[in-house]
Amino acid sequence: MKKIHLLILQAFIKPFLVTFFIVMFVLLMLFLFKYIDDLIGKGFQWYVILELLSYQCAVQLAMALPLSMLLSSIMTFGNLGESYELVAIKAAGVSLRKAMTPLFVVVALFSAGSFFFSDYILPVVNLKMGSLLYDVRKKKADFFIKPGVFNSTIPGYSIRAKAKSEDGTTLYDMMIYQHQSGGTADNVTFAKEGYVQNSPDNRYMVLKLIDGVRYEDARVKNAKRYDPRQQFTRFRFKETTTKFDMSSFDMNRTDQDLFKSHHQMLNLKQLRLYSDSNHVYIDSLQHVNAVEAKRYINLYSTYFQNGKPPARKTNVHLDDIATKEQYRMALNNALNQARQVKDLAVNKQMEYAPYREKDIRYDIEWHRKFTLAVSCLLLFGIGAPLGAIIRKGGLGLPVVMAIIFFLIYHVIATLAEKAAKDASLTPMWGMWMAIIVLTPLAIFLTYKSTTDSKLFDADQYKLKAEALWKRIVAFFNRKKKTDYSKG
Repeated sequence: MKKIHLLILQAFIKPFLVTFFIVMFVLLMLFLFKYIDDLIGKGFQWYVILELLSYQCAVQLAMALPLSMLLSSIMTFGNLGESYELVAIKAAGVSLRKAMTPLFVVVALFSAGSFFFSDYILPVVNLKMGSLLYDVRKKKADFFIKPGVFNSTIPGYSIRAKAKSEDGTTLYDMMIYQHQSGGTADNVTFAKEGYVQNSPDNRYMVLKLIDGVRYEDARVKNAKRYDPRQQFTRFRFKETTTKFDMSSFDMNRTDQDLFKSHHQMLNLKQLRLYSDSNHVYIDSLQHVNAVEAKRYINLYSTYFQNGKPPARKTNVHLDDIATKEQYRMALNNALNQARQVKDLAVNKQMEYAPYREKDIRYDIEWHRKFTLAVSCLLLFGIGAPLGAIIRKGGLGLPVVMAIIFFLIYHVIATLAEKAAKDASLTPMWGMWMAIIVLTPLAIFLTYKSTTDSKLFDADQYKLKAEALWKRIVAFFNRKKKTDYSKG
């Protein structure tokens, strides 16, 4: 048994590691394609990109681990079945269930590890990645001049050059608009050539202008003593230097405490704490002076129930009303009060909606901590017997079957989670729907593999259906004979 267990473990570990890194690589490429516009052209250091990718690897573990578990289990038992090693194991008197026992232990350890990872490590990773990704997307792109196009990325300036050199350091026929007092251009500079270089500390861009002219709006400069004869000032120069502050292009890190209350950044204990605090707000918003609302709304509905005012002393609020004028004033007062209560209820509903949405997100995230671990067990329970049934190894049919079953699982899980976020399903049903639907399939495949039954044998299913139909017909025939004998 030890040799058999060691053989199966060795056959499983290598495909699992290979498929895990392949799946992780594919998911990272999808992440890069999604955020490629936010990463390219912003001058990030290599360690910033590496830090972002490392956080993303941890985040994608929730999808990579179940998929690699499914694919590697199909490949492992497909290879063993194709090389007739499963046949040899069964011929030695070892059932498939006993042979798979060490793998069940290993997968259970992976599942337990994924649970602790999603509870203790993943919230911290989500926090760090969320804040870093926010700063990355907020950072401006590097200053870049396109010929014939105004560049307004430097605050207060619009710069255009008709042409530039191949290395991008020399600009020709430049036009610079300076906006100091609002949206209009106060100063305009023209130059035949401009040479771009950075300061030693890279905090400033130094632009050396050759042979140009500068126009300044004197009305803005001397706003207190306006002289209509000096509306503009013109300066001609052979050479001048302009410095541009590039601090706005730096990536400023946001305080991570601003993201800590997000549901994806919380562990089970914190989720329970935030959920309880959220319930306090929800309960306080749900109590809308029900006694006063019922009082005035009852008076309003009683008046219109029969199309005429109620008889005197039929309503406790009308006991002291004697004249029609007093009665009309009482009704108007009741209607105004009812409208006020209605407006109050509408406002409370608007306040209630965000807290209710938070409550749903907290519940969804709470269940997600457990579904990751259970999904690893479920997909292994599908992949291992399926590989023993199809008896095909390699990366051909096993990959196709793994993708099909994982897509089924992922589509069901995504649709159910979306329904839970929209309050169409409860968070519990939404997060566990895919597992509930596919668990009978895992049990069925395990039964077929342990009994050496053919999964795609149509004749076998036909014979079983005919036998079941004959039993049903025989049961009803016996019931009819019993009824006739009693009659």
